[in-house]
Amino acid sequence: MRVSVSWLREHVDLPADLPTGDLEQALVDLGIEVDSVVDLRETVTGPLVVGEVLEIEELTGFKKPIRFCRVDVGAANGTGEPQEIVCGARNFAQGDRVVVILPGGVLPGDFHIGARKTYGRNSNGMICSAKELGLGDDHSGIIVLPEDSQAKPGDDARPVVGLDDVVVELEITPDRGYALSVRGLARELSHALGVPFRDPADQPAPGATAEPAYPVEVRDTVGCDRFAARMVRGVDPTAQTPGWMSRRLTVAGVRSISLPVDITNYLMLELGQPMHAFDADRISGPLVVRRAEAGEKLTTLDGVTRTLVAEDMVICDDTGPISLAAVMGGETSEVVASTTDVLFEAAHWDPAMVGRTARRHKLFSEAAKRWERGVDPTLPLVALEKAVRLLTEHAGGTVGAEVLDLDHVRPRTPVTLPADLPSRRVGVAYPAERVVELLEQVGCTVTRGADRLGEDPGETGAAAAAGGAVLSVTPPSWRPDLTDPADLVEEVVRLDGYDRVPSVLPTAPPGRGLTAPQQRRRAVARSLAERGYVEVLAHPFVAAELADQLDLPADDPRRPAVRVANPLSEEEPLLRTTLLGPLLGILKRNVGRGQRDVAIYEIGTVFHPRPGAGAPPAMGVERRPTDEEFARADAVVPDQPRHVAVALTGEMDPAGWWGAGRAAGWADAVEAGRTVLAAAGIPADRVTVRAAERAPWHPGRCAELLVDDTVVGYAGELHPTVLATLELPRRTSAMELNLDALPAAPVVAGPAVSTFPPALIDVALVVDESVPAAEVERALVEGAGPLLEDVRLFDVYASEQLGAGRRSLAYKLTFRAPDRTLAGEEAVAARDAAVARAAERFGATLRGS
Repeated sequence: MRVSVSWLREHVDLPADLPTGDLEQALVDLGIEVDSVVDLRETVTGPLVVGEVLEIEELTGFKKPIRFCRVDVGAANGTGEPQEIVCGARNFAQGDRVVVILPGGVLPGDFHIGARKTYGRNSNGMICSAKELGLGDDHSGIIVLPEDSQAKPGDDARPVVGLDDVVVELEITPDRGYALSVRGLARELSHALGVPFRDPADQPAPGATAEPAYPVEVRDTVGCDRFAARMVRGVDPTAQTPGWMSRRLTVAGVRSISLPVDITNYLMLELGQPMHAFDADRISGPLVVRRAEAGEKLTTLDGVTRTLVAEDMVICDDTGPISLAAVMGGETSEVVASTTDVLFEAAHWDPAMVGRTARRHKLFSEAAKRWERGVDPTLPLVALEKAVRLLTEHAGGTVGAEVLDLDHVRPRTPVTLPADLPSRRVGVAYPAERVVELLEQVGCTVTRGADRLGEDPGETGAAAAAGGAVLSVTPPSWRPDLTDPADLVEEVVRLDGYDRVPSVLPTAPPGRGLTAPQQRRRAVARSLAERGYVEVLAHPFVAAELADQLDLPADDPRRPAVRVANPLSEEEPLLRTTLLGPLLGILKRNVGRGQRDVAIYEIGTVFHPRPGAGAPPAMGVERRPTDEEFARADAVVPDQPRHVAVALTGEMDPAGWWGAGRAAGWADAVEAGRTVLAAAGIPADRVTVRAAERAPWHPGRCAELLVDDTVVGYAGELHPTVLATLELPRRTSAMELNLDALPAAPVVAGPAVSTFPPALIDVALVVDESVPAAEVERALVEGAGPLLEDVRLFDVYASEQLGAGRRSLAYKLTFRAPDRTLAGEEAVAARDAAVARAAERFGATLRGS
């Protein structure tokens, strides 16, 4: 939220010499995140003046509309002659007064303005929009000064557009909806600085009359527990929004539309009460506030036709829905240029309903942002009184004597608070009198609980805390977030000062500080990073069609997925059952942005539902759940094993002047699996790699990884159909492995180092191409005996000379004895024994023999 300090000063007596740094610190101390505090006087330098448009010439022959303007800037340009300026905006006309920055000026972003030739004409300066001046995000047109502005051509434009002010931009947390208004922020600053506060809502407003301002029926008093309305007839449809109001809206980032609409936006920013203005002549029959019927259609003010669901709240007339309640109005009843009769509506809506509706329709309006955080239900009549007064003051018209107010708001429920609870929870001594003082400062009504012996149960305020044990606290109407004792404790701590809370670091437990699983995950991540893989963190949410995109069989255990009750996106409502879906999505995004060679990995949890587990037990917050309740809850929670996955495409070894590169393939994915197992501490002799078939991998280029004959993962090249569906490059490969399925790493003894020289012998064995190289290697190790120190495959070769379906596997064998230098005969004998075992098991023959 953006707000000017001058607007805040109308409601809170900020010190005249308050430095911007102190203002920022006061807000931070209150727990409000400050994005920026900007002194607008320093953002634009050089000549910024008011100009009057004298002539407009439309230039043709360009891709977009261009205007050549002659603008009177008084004596600001030193000559008194009109300034020639080229402008692309269309929202101004001859005779309008605009804001002009002349050559030599500098706009925000260090944008220097000079005289130059463009579109075949000389342009000496710029006619400015709100965005170019740093006043807001509206870049749809330039700033046109209202007719009531007293500024003359050549006058300094800074005070005219509000560039003589300080603007605060805040990030309001979801629990502080009251702070999304000048009223709320001014009240907070009065607490922080100890200065008087004047509530803009503290003014009389007429109540409901026997005859309503307009016939309205509310059929759902849960979704809408208050609905108020007032009518103004005979307003001047050409009346302009006053300059002071449009400036404040511009600073807040709200585009000026028309006087009635601007009034509703202005009061929303000032009071925190969203409102809506209807054109009464475009409403047909009585209004009905109800839940939508599934499938109903409504075209909202943004021009989008929306299909409604049964949870949405709508305002209807005889033609059907005319407004998506609390979110956005409809086109058929909006205020237009000819509107003379305006019906103002101010209501109170259910926050949960509004939040779900806004997310469902992806319509995060400023009104919805406030409703889902909570709005003061006592504001509607005050907001209506201010709205009709502002409209008649600036556009004439007659205010109807009738007032509609359908009020079903329930009174706030008192919260029972032990007076010593803040001290016990935070570790700071808060006397009971201080607790009461701070809660009353927030606006709470504090009374002593009726269970206090020997005291009058009706005492309020500090007297109630004298005996000290139990307080009954009724939160104010503008603080719907205060519902539990913990909320009140937070308010006491916040207003007393977070800086008083001691920072005590917990004592580190003895040992290395990391658990065995943590050490394993770090080792795996480090080993993959050392081999060129880049770690990514994907969202765990996936679309329902992902299982089909990965071509998973109907009976695949990865198909059933957990659906999130309140998903961030309706397009991705499920929790992932495999890392590959989100990981391949990231791979696709990188390839689409020009990255040809990509190797990424992720370590994260997957989620497998437990069918028939039932519902979890209801556990409150008043006590710690029992071990039995924890066990019952854990039995319902999805199984969440931790996996590691890699995906790679492009070149594994880049090409260059040094020679040809090497494309990544299935073997690299398999090697990534071996790397993970080695980093996890699994000895190589306990790892088996063999051919397998599993979606989404290519059946002929897929391997399964086993530890102690238990399958822990798969690796290989992805199926061409999957690659085509996901729009990924050919030969893209991947690996996924279940880290939680790995056994504990054994204690590894230090290797014995022999000082005697090795005997190096190469063998090339011809076998059927269906024989896995790993099985041949295992046979060589078994046959060679203890003298074999190392074996490594270094070449795979196939040719017609070897025969159809045959290939040559070449291995480097290293023999060494721990206590002597091997004789040549010993090494050859061990080699022959190894070859014999391979021949016995697979029919292997020495190549060339």
